Order: sequence, then structure tokens, then C-alpha cells
Amino acid sequence: MSERTSRLGVGVIGVGSIADMHLGAYAANPDVHLAGVFDVNPERSAQKAETFGVARVHPTLDALLADPGIDAVSICTWNDTHAEIATAALDAGKHVLVEKPLSRTADEAQALVEAVARTDRHLQVGFVRRFGANAKVLKSFVDGGMLGDVYHARATNIRRLGNPGGWFADRARSGGGPLIDIGVHVLDLCWYFMGTPKAATVSAVTHSRLGNRANVTSLSRYKVADYDPARSDVEDFAAALIRFDNGASLTLETSYSLHALEDRLEVAVFGERGGAELEPELRIATETHDTVLNVGPQIDHLSFDFAEGFANEIAHFVSLCLGEAEEVAPVWHGAEVMRMLDGIYESARTGREIRLS
Repeated sequence: MSERTSRLGVGVIGVGSIADMHLGAYAANPDVHLAGVFDVNPERSAQKAETFGVARVHPTLDALLADPGIDAVSICTWNDTHAEIATAALDAGKHVLVEKPLSRTADEAQALVEAVARTDRHLQVGFVRRFGANAKVLKSFVDGGMLGDVYHARATNIRRLGNPGGWFADRARSGGGPLIDIGVHVLDLCWYFMGTPKAATVSAVTHSRLGNRANVTSLSRYKVADYDPARSDVEDFAAALIRFDNGASLTLETSYSLHALEDRLEVAVFGERGGAELEPELRIATETHDTVLNVGPQIDHLSFDFAEGFANEIAHFVSLCLGEAEEVAPVWHGAEVMRMLDGIYESARTGREIRLS
């Protein structure tokens, strides 16, 4: 095979904190030319361009999307802009990697499904935890039949003091609180390992009792630059039971603020032949010769490693755009997850079970 002579021209839209993971991974990828960045804060754009060796700071979003040297973009902006910017990028002929969640609502997500079909471009949803080494190993076990038919999953992402404030705490910009921000990661992973069945019903509750707990100053937490202790109109906590059309089930708990003893991250799936925990570290439960076995795979990272996960995610997106890989996190996956999130919020709002299909 002859060596490729051209690199993928990439632009990054929005250069806040999460964009560093994208920019660093692109800069380290030999098949990428970092052609441009755009952010509403031009000084921040210039600083990031210098740090990561980006060729050009674009003065406007339209200018970046019109740049013929840009083949693909990463969208790292507030949730309320994901769908609008992704649609504009697709219509401009660019491939798109959009940070999770895909959008604020299921309707916005469905419009993106239609935009991808209309433009024949790739859109990869930023479900970065699918690309961790532990997730890739577990997926190979599930696909190989080691667990048998997976009929239940448990998704937990509890932060006891984790409301970052700023746009994360502003429903108009974020679309919600911990459910749409950190709960989406564990919900997606469980659903992915279950074989992406279609959700049938959702029963859920949310609570908004504690807010951002700005009174607690003896325990550190991540805060965004525009943190405002007086602003938080998103939920503190969400819990849900999802039933799927194949009879499988999933339970979810997630929080920003909760009087819990510790933060907790758990992704677990249970099948007829075995079960597995992905987080807090990959372990397999199975049965052989009438004996129960707990198996610990020998891999470098039993838990999600951020640098490795983003490097793998970006590398896959680049290969996808270059026609060298198959889709792992396609737009319709993002749309189905948004349909579940919408159902959870609606069930919590109305106090009743919601039928999704």
C-alpha cells in the first residue's frame, strides 16, 4: 500500500477546557493538519493556536466553515449550540465530531440524523469512554458471547459536590444537570454493551434540593471560569429505570450534589453466562465447572484513562474521515441516547412512566 500523501485538515470550534483534549490528540496525530480554530473569545483562540501549533485563528464560525483546507471539525461548545453548529458544518461539507451530548433534545438530535443522511458526511458523537482500553476489551468479550444475552445493566455516576457552575448549571445552555452531563456517559456505556436495544419505557425521578453547595469551602471541586454561586436551575440528582423492547432493563443514578459518603462511578452489565464491571475497574464474573470465577483481565488500564481515551477517539475519527474505519459512535446512537434522556426528564416532570416506543 502506498503511503498517504495528504493529511486531514481539522478545525476545532470552541476552545474551552475540553478542547485541550481534542487539540492535543490532533496535534499528536501524524495524519492531521490542525488548520484552524474559532472561539467567541478571540484571545483564548490565539493562545490555544499558539500552544497546539494551529495554522490559523478564524475570526468567525462562518470563516472556519468556509475554509477549503478544513475537512473535519470538532465541536466543543455549549450544549445549546451543538445541533446548530453541527448542521452548519455538515452543510458546509465537513465531517463532524461533536462532544456529548449530541444536542439538548431528541428533536434536535433527529434533525441531525436527517442532516447526516442529506449531506453524506460522517458525524461521530463524543462518547469518549467507548474508546477506553477497558471498554474496548469488554466490548470484544460481549461480542464474543462471553456474557451471553445481556439482560440488565447498572449505570451510576455520583458526585457528591460536583456542580461546576456556569453554563453547566444553566438549563437554557446545558439542557439539564448531571443527567445530561455525566449520567449520559454511563447510560451510553451500558446501552452500548447491551447491544443498543430500542428503549420502550422510562420511569424516573429528579431532585433539586441542594444546588451547587457553594457554602462548602473545605472540599475542592471543579468550577468553570464564570462560576456564580447564586445560579443553578438544573437538577441535583436523577434516577431512572429503562425497559427495552427486547425485555432487557437498565437502572441509572447520577448526581452533582448528594449527601453521599464518596463519589461513585459504576458501569455493570449482567448476562446469562456472565457479568462484568467496567468501572471502577474492569472485572468479569463467570461460571466454569460449576464454580463461580471472578476474573481480572491483564491490561494496562483497568479504568478509563482520559489521555488514552481521547487519543483513541480522535484517531478513530480521523480514520473514519479518511475512509479507513467503520463507525463506532454514529449519529443515530446519539439520537437514541437523547430519546432516553428526554424520556427521563419527561417522566420526572409528569410523575408517570413514559412510553418511548
